[in-house]
Amino acid sequence: MYEYYDEYMRARNNSDNDAAGRWARQLTWEVARHAVGEEIVVYPLMEKHLGEKGMKLTDNDRADHQIVKELLSHLESLGTGDPDYHATMTKMIGHLRPHNDSEEREDLPMLEPILGEQASREAAAYFSRTKKFVPTRAHPWAPNKPPYETLVGFLEAPIDKLKDYFASFPTEQMKEDAERHQHQL
Repeated sequence: MYEYYDEYMRARNNSDNDAAGRWARQLTWEVARHAVGEEIVVYPLMEKHLGEKGMKLTDNDRADHQIVKELLSHLESLGTGDPDYHATMTKMIGHLRPHNDSEEREDLPMLEPILGEQASREAAAYFSRTKKFVPTRAHPWAPNKPPYETLVGFLEAPIDKLKDYFASFPTEQMKEDAERHQHQL
């Protein structure tokens, strides 16, 4: 996700609104899918295996996701040239970083030993598969807990994928250039 943001910033700094919009679209697409995937797969595991602590953590995580979803939804209503676009993008990524850090440093390290290596691998595979079927855009009004989130997601995902068909994403050449740029750093 952060590489997409870096590419958005690089394009923006080069005054390339088309490229900035493409990278922003890629970033929001990934964030939306990742958030819903966590809510469907990871958070129920935390609630089941971490008890009261898991419930508290997932309540906080879902609240963080709600803020990000609202910011992503607002971004979709703006064009990359809109003065509020960059401020909203910066606010969204600024909120996302501490949330992701917290999950990686606190949530997952607590959960993985309880799950065990095999169940952890299975959950990771399920998470990856789930991301293929969930909405690719933010829907802040949608429920954020299964089973209702799953149901609404299956209804929204085809509409999102149709919108994605007409949206501009980074080209293969742009991705190759970004990868070369990352290796140079």
